[in-house]
Amino acid sequence: MKLEFPKNWKDYELIDSGNFEKLERFGQYITIRPEPQAVWNKTLSEENWIEQAHVKFVPKSSSTGHWEKFKKMPDNWTVNYAHNGLDISMEMALTSFKHVGLFPEQSANWDFIYDAIKKMPVENPKVINMFAYTGGASLAAKAAGADTIHLDSIKQVVSWSKRNMEHSHLDNIRWMVEDAMKYAKKAARKGIKYNGIILDPPAFGHGPNGENWKLERDINEMVSYVLEMLDPDNHFMVLNTYSLGFSALILENLIKTLGYKGDIEIGELALQAQTKHFLPLGVYARLNSNK
Repeated sequence: MKLEFPKNWKDYELIDSGNFEKLERFGQYITIRPEPQAVWNKTLSEENWIEQAHVKFVPKSSSTGHWEKFKKMPDNWTVNYAHNGLDISMEMALTSFKHVGLFPEQSANWDFIYDAIKKMPVENPKVINMFAYTGGASLAAKAAGADTIHLDSIKQVVSWSKRNMEHSHLDNIRWMVEDAMKYAKKAARKGIKYNGIILDPPAFGHGPNGENWKLERDINEMVSYVLEMLDPDNHFMVLNTYSLGFSALILENLIKTLGYKGDIEIGELALQAQTKHFLPLGVYARLNSNK
C-alpha cells in the first residue's frame, strides 16, 4: 500500500496541523481551517498560527461558517500547479462551507491521470470526471490530450470549473450538470465506453433534482456501472474516497468482487507538514491497463 503526497509544489504548503485544525499556504495567503483528522496536538504555538495566518474559518454549524480576516487579502485569487509537464491554474475562494476550491492532496491523482493519458496508445482518449467539483482532474486530463467530460451536480461549481479551464489556457472540456449515479446507470445500459474514469465521491451529496447520495450505501452500485463503462483494452480509473474509517482495502475488495481482473494499486493520500508529520486525507484505488 502506497502513501502519496504533494512534493515541491511552489504554490501550496501544509505548515502545521493539530487540535482539529490545519494551517495552510495557498499562493501567498495562509489559512486556518477545520480538519477532523487532526486529532493530535499542534506542533507550533497558537500564537504562531495566528501570527502567520491571513484568515481563519469560524464554523457556525457542521457545514457552514464565516471567515475572520487577520490581514488584508482578496476573497478570490489563483494558484498554479506545475509538475512533470502538467501546468494548470485554479481559482481560489473563501466559501461559506470552509473549502477554498481545491483539495491539494489530489495533485498525486492529477499526476497519475496526466501520465496515464500520455502513455495510452489511443489518440484523444475519452475521459469522464464524475463528482468533478472544481475540476483539477478534468484539467489534468485535458492538458494530457484527452477528450474530457466534466460532470458535477452543482451548476455553480461547473461554472467555477470553466473559469479554471480558462485560467489554465485550455479549452473544449465538455460540461455536464447531472447526477453521477443517474448518468453512470444510463451510460452502462447504453454500452458507452471510456478510456478513463475519475471518481471522487463525497460521503454525502445531492443531485440537481434532489437525488440522494451516501457513500457506504451507494458506492458498490456506482462502481459496478463504472467498470462496465471502461474500455476493456485501454483504460485507467481513479477511485478516491475521503470518509473517516474508510480503508483502501475496502476499495480493493469492492473492485475485485465486481469482477475486475487487472492490477489494482491502492494507497493513501496525505499532506506532509512543514513540521514533518503527515495528515491523512483519503484513500484511493487506481486501475491502469497500460502501465
